[in-house]
Amino acid sequence: MEYRRLGRIGHMSSVVTLGTAAFGERTQDEADRLIEQALAAGVNHFDVAPTYGDAEIRLGDYLRRHPQPDVFIGCKTENRTRAGSRELLLRTMDRLGRDKLDLYQLHAVCNQADLDACFAPDGSMETLVDALESGLVAHLGITGHGWESPATHLAAIDRYPFATTMTSANIFMASDPDFARAWTALTDRAALDDIGMHVLKATARIAWGDRPHTFGTWYEPFTDQDDVDLAVSWALQQPITTICSAGDPALFGPIIDAASRFDRYTVVQQEALLARPAYGNIFVEA
Repeated sequence: MEYRRLGRIGHMSSVVTLGTAAFGERTQDEADRLIEQALAAGVNHFDVAPTYGDAEIRLGDYLRRHPQPDVFIGCKTENRTRAGSRELLLRTMDRLGRDKLDLYQLHAVCNQADLDACFAPDGSMETLVDALESGLVAHLGITGHGWESPATHLAAIDRYPFATTMTSANIFMASDPDFARAWTALTDRAALDDIGMHVLKATARIAWGDRPHTFGTWYEPFTDQDDVDLAVSWALQQPITTICSAGDPALFGPIIDAASRFDRYTVVQQEALLARPAYGNIFVEA
């Protein structure tokens, strides 16, 4: 497992973050198995949120029953009000059994309207700043997905010096010139300001459409190992710290395997993904 510095936070994060949404709808035993699989693979960065089913409860239960592993945990809130986000923050801390969180993030800030809501008077950003100043959290970040998220997060950094960003990016999205320009602008700014970058949806393939949902992800993922290898290699050859694993336990192993050899592939090989059947936009209406 490779480790990269999470911007000015300084934490050496594994290049794969465990996305705990994968066990939000699973039993505690299933959650335990995935957590232990991640730890055995060298993963030391976990991502959790109150909107991920029972993920906070499952992770907290595991942490209480085991000597707490040396993991960096990023949490987040999708609530846009000061009062509501404060309530969720305290609930998250109680569920995880922690008196201080490593990273707390504005969640699902995907466009300018989302950003404005967070920064409105009595909005959720006030909770994050209060939590940082009072010592409840160590660092602040912002997350979001969709075509507008890189530009939105760039605008967010102009408003507040976030320590991390988390946004969706993959080779299909980067083939769009407008997205590519915004993505490059964000990564350049992150390098300048020493911001840690997470990537979401690296191995997303296409919206499910009318097809049966065979995985617990809201999009259809790549599953062929060769395709996963190429998708992961593109993401990890970007100037980022870590990619979040997909929201189904069955997808975790292939992503970990791909991360072990990501540097073997060239841009030409990665671009072969663009010719795959049914590779496209996951951000479509159901």
